[in-house]
Amino acid sequence: MDAKFTPYRPALTEAGLNAAEPASAIDEFGNQREGHVAAERALTLYINKREIVTLMTLGTQPELLVLGWLRNQRLLRDIEQIKAIQVDWETDAAVVTTFDGIEGLDEKMGRKTVTTGCGQGTVFGGLMDEIDKIKLPPVTLRQSAIYRLLRNLNEHNEIYRQAGAVHGCALCRESELLLFIEDVGRHNAVDAIAGHMWLNDTEGGDKLFYTTGRLTSEMVIKVAQMGIPILLSRSGVTQMGLEIAKRVGVTLIARAKGSHFLVYNGAENISFDAKPESISTISPQHHLEHAKG
Repeated sequence: MDAKFTPYRPALTEAGLNAAEPASAIDEFGNQREGHVAAERALTLYINKREIVTLMTLGTQPELLVLGWLRNQRLLRDIEQIKAIQVDWETDAAVVTTFDGIEGLDEKMGRKTVTTGCGQGTVFGGLMDEIDKIKLPPVTLRQSAIYRLLRNLNEHNEIYRQAGAVHGCALCRESELLLFIEDVGRHNAVDAIAGHMWLNDTEGGDKLFYTTGRLTSEMVIKVAQMGIPILLSRSGVTQMGLEIAKRVGVTLIARAKGSHFLVYNGAENISFDAKPESISTISPQHHLEHAKG
């Protein structure tokens, strides 16, 4: 019998920090109240001693964040190119060491697109260069599974309930949560999940990706690069995000909360097995106005 396959793992530190810090505030009655705020931190990324970018993050999963950022920026194609990722919060630095450098790094760093959304995500190397190479297979998702997943997700917004000011992302299989990560921006949360998938050689074809943030072009591109065919959000969708979803075959579900959701692309992949008993009395204009957020 063949030995069990073990994915390659670069040397990684374990430098995760607490996501929230104590803070005092004065309420509407003039009284002091004790609580927590999200612990936003600057982490500067170096590749082979070259400064690349500074990421603003909670710092709970810095090694996965860096790993997923490298993958989603297409700076590295193979995880076996990476020798080590070392995070040091005394210097607020994440140092990536590769075995043989990165081919074409100067060219990739010279082409930069600043994307929409919280924290202004940045994509290097040409945002649209490889979109048409990605074609995702259609995957059927049951309406009842969407509802079960939304109930399960309500239990995992731990940092948001404690401190607010964060976005959450989750890797799911139907209604099952496989991994949930919160960070100050959805860009960081999706990158950390991408890093986890890369590190563990996880396939995306049978998965669903959930985010609390808007479904922008960058979110759709990153999820498509991860091989995940379904993208679900409690927020809205941008025109460019929808356009790219149609091009690559991502089923796009927005405004998902309670028993309500809007399928903007891939409705043919949804099995409507749990329709509400009565049609909502909320007007179509109300839905359209809220979909702009």
